[in-house]
Formats: sequence, C-alpha cells, structure tokens
Amino acid sequence: METIELTLDQPLLAEVDRATHSLAMTRDDFVRAALELALRNQRIIALEQQHAHGYATIPATAQEIAEWETEQVWGEP
Repeated sequence: METIELTLDQPLLAEVDRATHSLAMTRDDFVRAALELALRNQRIIALEQQHAHGYATIPATAQEIAEWETEQVWGEP
C-alpha cells in the first residue's frame, strides 16, 4: 500500500468527517471506498459508451426490434 497526500476544501472535509463518523469508518476507509466506487462507475460508463457506439455504428434492424415488442406488453393491472 502507498501513502498519498490529499488536499480538500474545508466544507468537503467537514462533510466527509460527518459521513465517516455516522458510518463508523476512518477517513482512509471512506476515501478508499469512494475511489473504488468511482472507478467501478467509470468502467460502467465506458461500457455504456462502447454499447452506444456499437448501436450507432450498426443499428438494430426492424426485425430485431419486432422480436421484443411482445415483451413490452404488461397486460392489465
């Protein structure tokens, strides 16, 4: 593990301290969890962009869309 130095403005640090206190976490644990979540979200965004690019490059055909139309019918409640 490597130690880094991080500068935060006072309002953000106060909010982090409130969150860590209520979650019974250390600042280190909180920041580590936040960074892991941000990286996971970044990977999801990258996959969504790749997916959108694929459909923009090769759009679905009318037949492919028609195959799923019956799945959209929920019926009467």
